[in-house]
Amino acid sequence: MDEFTALLDSLQGMGINTVFVQVRSAGDAMYPSALAPWSKSLTGFQGLDPGYDPLAYMVEQTHLRGMKFEAWFNPFRATVDGNAAALASNHVVLSNPEWIVRAGGKDYINPGIPEARQHIIDAILEVVNGYDIDGVHLDDYFYPSGTAFADDAAFAAYNSGGFADKGDWRRDNINRFVRDLGEAIEQAKPQVKFGISPFGVWRNKSADPTGSDTRAGVSAYDDMYADVRTWIREEWIDYVAPQIYWSLSFSAARYDMLTDWWANEVKGTGVELYIGHAPYKLGTAETGWQTAQEIVNQLKYNENVPEVSGDLFFSAKDLIKNPLGIIEALRNYYQTE
Repeated sequence: MDEFTALLDSLQGMGINTVFVQVRSAGDAMYPSALAPWSKSLTGFQGLDPGYDPLAYMVEQTHLRGMKFEAWFNPFRATVDGNAAALASNHVVLSNPEWIVRAGGKDYINPGIPEARQHIIDAILEVVNGYDIDGVHLDDYFYPSGTAFADDAAFAAYNSGGFADKGDWRRDNINRFVRDLGEAIEQAKPQVKFGISPFGVWRNKSADPTGSDTRAGVSAYDDMYADVRTWIREEWIDYVAPQIYWSLSFSAARYDMLTDWWANEVKGTGVELYIGHAPYKLGTAETGWQTAQEIVNQLKYNENVPEVSGDLFFSAKDLIKNPLGIIEALRNYYQTE
């Protein structure tokens, strides 16, 4: 408890006004749930009751400081290591093995199965209905990229849209999930925001002339099967927070060019744009990350892009480490704004 409140105080001192706390990392829960076991992050053992409600405490402490709390969910990842022996008996891998696909050494809930998607929505609604959260946040884990995903049987059984291409079917599955989750949140608590943080490149221009002028090795649309453009145009989400984790001088995926591309995507819609920044890269050998001024320059660039409504930083643990003096740089930036 003390660790979390100290973290809040440190973040607030930097100028941060909202925290995004992961409450479901892999089919588990940081709160008492009827649908998922307790996270092992709390006690070292999955399924073991810590004796209090961590989520209630975190929301309360965040609001006491005048900050906002967004509950961050990793919807489809079921394990991080594929170790079923360490799972509680009510974990989805054991309770519903027919929903699970092993890929890249991890277990995933198959997005192609309608009942599995609804299970995740129900789990998220437990938090929406049970806690005074300000938002529901999803990251970019939809279908895993760079690995085979064995869903031929689901494709044959649940292809109600008659898709000839499995990629189009996969994107439709995620579209249905995003649409249905957004509608469920709106019906339950319309004041709760719903946003997603996709991979920073929707598609390269080489794959789609309307894509960004980038040379990314993967893209949200083609590799995670995340059709973010449709989510924005249909206004199924309240905000989008692309992970633009590259510098202003990285030629293959330049920060400024991508920010402009995403700004154009939300223009004329009711979807807000937040930009995800990468303080975890400060001090690394990757182009442009040798000074904390890189992050400040990105923030300053956003000042001239009216569609940008805010900034997210991944992650809190990296900010606290203060790489290259980022804490003082952020304090100075926000104090002068």
